[in-house]
Amino acid sequence: MPGQDGSKAAAGALKKGAAAKGSQAPQAAPQEPGKPGGAKGSVPRPAAPQEAARPGGAAGAVPRPAARPEPRTRTARLRVAKADPWSVMKVSFLLSIALGVCTIVAAAVLWAVMDAMGVFSTVGGTISDATSSSDGGGFDLQSFLSLPHTLLFTSVIAVINVVLATALATLGSFIYNLSAGFVGGVELTLAEDE
Repeated sequence: MPGQDGSKAAAGALKKGAAAKGSQAPQAAPQEPGKPGGAKGSVPRPAAPQEAARPGGAAGAVPRPAARPEPRTRTARLRVAKADPWSVMKVSFLLSIALGVCTIVAAAVLWAVMDAMGVFSTVGGTISDATSSSDGGGFDLQSFLSLPHTLLFTSVIAVINVVLATALATLGSFIYNLSAGFVGGVELTLAEDE
């Protein structure tokens, strides 16, 4: 019969397909993890996440960005054992000269501001009236506190301050060296950011 021949042909085709699949099944078996080699045509296993993060991991793996190290602060504990008196004298001399120049400039600016406000004329007139007598005029504050007299007085004070500050700083360095011999000196902690 024609219908039976068609069903026999279909059953035969199915048996051939199953046999073909069965013969390919051992070739597609996954590679065992302990053995270095594998069957021909085997599918490679995906790389583990830890292997991908390593620099020598599987090809095509995206490396993770390196974590930024937290900044460390290095500290060093130092001790000032001795102060050189000669260097202390030079530095204190220059600093006291700068302070003296600033004092003279500040006195000149202050005198100009007070003169522009009329302080000397007002106070000078009051003092002149209070100290006047029948014999003569009173004390003239404006001539006594003129700009040249004020700058001269300020310059004398600035020079005295320069000499005293230099001498006191140098003497202080000698005293510090003596006391540092007994107690070890001043300890400093210095920090350096990396």
